[in-house]
Amino acid sequence: MTSSFPSKYMSTSEEFPIHFHGWLRINKDGRCERFIGNDIVPAGVDLFTGVHSKDVLISRESNVFVRIYIPKTIRKRKLPTFIYYHGGGFLIESASSSTYHPTLNLITQESNVIAVSVNYRLAPEHLIPTAYEDSWEAIKWVDTHANGNGPESWLNDYADLENVYFAGDSAGANIAHNMAIRVGLSPVKFINLKGVILIHPYFGGKDPIGVEDKTKKHQHHKAFMDQMWLLANKSGVGLDDPLYNPAMDPRISDFGSLKILVCVGEKDKLKCRGLNYKKVIEKSGWKGKVVVMESKGEGHVFFLSNVSSENARILRTRICMFINPIRSKS
Repeated sequence: MTSSFPSKYMSTSEEFPIHFHGWLRINKDGRCERFIGNDIVPAGVDLFTGVHSKDVLISRESNVFVRIYIPKTIRKRKLPTFIYYHGGGFLIESASSSTYHPTLNLITQESNVIAVSVNYRLAPEHLIPTAYEDSWEAIKWVDTHANGNGPESWLNDYADLENVYFAGDSAGANIAHNMAIRVGLSPVKFINLKGVILIHPYFGGKDPIGVEDKTKKHQHHKAFMDQMWLLANKSGVGLDDPLYNPAMDPRISDFGSLKILVCVGEKDKLKCRGLNYKKVIEKSGWKGKVVVMESKGEGHVFFLSNVSSENARILRTRICMFINPIRSKS
C-alpha cells in the first residue's frame, strides 16, 4: 500500500503489516482483527419505539442477510421501502451492530417505512466489488416481492415497491449512489426508485479538493481515507476509480432517481466531498434535483453515536420529510 502522504492514523510493523488505529489491523498471517462493529444486537421488538425487526438470509451461498424493520403500528397496508447500507469504509461494521440498530429503529418509527438494512460482506476478506454485488443482490431480492409473491412475508404484506428509497452513511452512502446508477442503467423490474439519501458520503479521488490539503491534519485524514479504499479495492484502478470518485464516472448522468438528499456535517472532513458531489452530478446532465443539508457543529456520522441529540433528531426529521413530504407537513 502506498500513499502520497503518510497518515498518523496508520502504522506498519512486522507483526501487523497494516494497522488502522482504532479500526482494524492485519496480522502477519493475514488474519484481520476488527475493533469496531463487533457488538451485535439481536433483532426483535425495540422497547423504546415498539419497532419490530428480524434477520432474513437472502443468499445461502454468500450468507448475506438483511435486517428488516416494521413500525409498531401500520396505519396503511403498504409503506415506503427504505433500503439502507451501513458505513465503515467497506472494512468494518454490520447491519446488526449496536451502532446501527437504534438509528434504524428510530427512522422506521419516525418516517413510517419498512426498512431493509443490508449486511454486505466486508473487505479485505471480500474485496470490492463484493460489497456492491451483495448490495445489488439485495435490491433484486427485494424486487421479487412485487405482487406479494416473494419469500418474505413482511415485504409481501407491507413493502410499497413503487415508493423505494436508497440510503446509507459514509461507505454506505457510496454504495447507495452506485446502486442508483445501476438502477438507471439496468432497471429492476418492479422497483420505482423515488429518491436517494447520502449521509456524510465516503467519496475521494487522487487529487485533493477543498480543505483536504489545507493542513497536516487534513492531509493525514485524506491519506487515511484513501488507504482504506486501497485496502478494500485492489483492482489497480486506484483513487480515481469511478466507484470512489464520482467525477470520473461517465455514467453518473444515468443516476436512477430524480431526487437526492446529501447530508453533510459542518466539522466532517469529508464535507467537501459531499458538497463537490452536488456540483458534479448537477453538471453531468442528470435531470433531477439534489438538496444539501448541513448539520452545524457536527462531525462524521455523529447521528449514530448520539441518537437523542437535537441535531440527530433534526437529521432524521429531514429524512422523514424527504420520504413523506405530505405526512411531514400535516
